[in-house]
Amino acid sequence: MKEIIENTQAYLASIPGIKYVDENWGQLDLYSPAPPVQFPCVLIDVINTRFSDIGLDKQAQPQNRQMSNFILEVRVADIKTTNSSARAPLNQRNQARHIFDLMEDIHVKLQGHSATSKCGKFIRTSQNRVQRDDGIREYVILYSGDEHNV
Repeated sequence: MKEIIENTQAYLASIPGIKYVDENWGQLDLYSPAPPVQFPCVLIDVINTRFSDIGLDKQAQPQNRQMSNFILEVRVADIKTTNSSARAPLNQRNQARHIFDLMEDIHVKLQGHSATSKCGKFIRTSQNRVQRDDGIREYVILYSGDEHNV
């Protein structure tokens, strides 16, 4: 799992406009009112991993081989600092909704991407908004993935 997180972090860090990409260890929840991130940020984690047996390989350690099915959680967050009302100038409205462009850029990068040579391709399974009361706009995007011979 370590390699999946490291490779995905490096891969997402290449997206222009994202100022902070890291493993999610609670940065947005535990450090109010000033989380230790730069916005917009992306926080990733591997969650909900299930394992199944795929057979025996006497040349490998451990000999009983498994396949893992996991969920890659991608949290995208930004602080809205500009006006997005219908009467605001177009450039302000566009800047206020920039998070949607970032989420699309992330999806283009991750959908069908393999984080390691043992991984299958990421497939997006859901996207949800996190309700917050601190001015941070946060979305959670989930991708399913699998890893062979673990």
